[in-house]
Amino acid sequence: MASDDANQAGKAGKDKPGEAELSERLRQLEERLGAARAEEAADAAKTAAQGSDASGLGSAMRLSTEFIAGVIAGAGLGWVVDRLLGTSPWGFIILLLLGFVAGIMNAMRSAGMLGTSPGKKKQ
Repeated sequence: MASDDANQAGKAGKDKPGEAELSERLRQLEERLGAARAEEAADAAKTAAQGSDASGLGSAMRLSTEFIAGVIAGAGLGWVVDRLLGTSPWGFIILLLLGFVAGIMNAMRSAGMLGTSPGKKKQ
């Protein structure tokens, strides 16, 4: 029994860390915590930057709508011309192609790749 008490006392002395060891562990913990916080802040900034890309989605929707509207308008006018003049399918084909070109030009103008009109210069 006496040896068990001595072993217990010896173990307690070994398990109990010293002040220097505790200070070192605290310093290491603070370093890891600081690195984790910096990484979390970088992730938050990256997520915020991606959130501002929502305007990119809006631009893509606007450009695709410009293009599709031109094609649909050309096809609709071609169909009407074919019904009125009996020129099927030539009116539809020609005006569909013109609508395709108009859709591309409208999308490019909306994207800022073309000027507003050939006669006016940007100031």
